[in-house]
Parts: sequence; structure tokens; C-alpha cells
Amino acid sequence: MKTKMKAKLKMVYWKGKKFWVGKLVDHPEIMTQGETLEELEENIIDAYRLIVFDDVPAEHESKEIVLIV
Repeated sequence: MKTKMKAKLKMVYWKGKKFWVGKLVDHPEIMTQGETLEELEENIIDAYRLIVFDDVPAEHESKEIVLIV
């Protein structure tokens, strides 16, 4: 059984010439746009899930690894 995880994320956003643009403060590499603020929020959630694999598709496998730097 897959458990759901909740994450509170802070999004910084602004109105561009044509679209609303936003990025996540804790993950500045996650940036997207939307025609409305609602679409921007949906898109940033989708982008977050893709980047951090919150929702791993059933046909994929995941594994935790340890990185020592």
C-alpha cells in the first residue's frame, strides 16, 4: 500500500508579459508558468511531483541511495 505525503512549499510568483510565472523557494530549479494563478499552482505541483518522484508510476521502481560527499 502506498502512503501519501504532504509537503508545504513556498512559491514565489509574478505576472510576466503573457503568463503567471512561479518557482519554489526550496527548489528553485522547479519553475513553471500558467495563464491563471490557479493553472500556475497546478503546474508547479505537477512539476514538483515529477522532480521529486512523489508519485512514482506503477511501472517504475524506486530505491533510496546514500551519497557521501
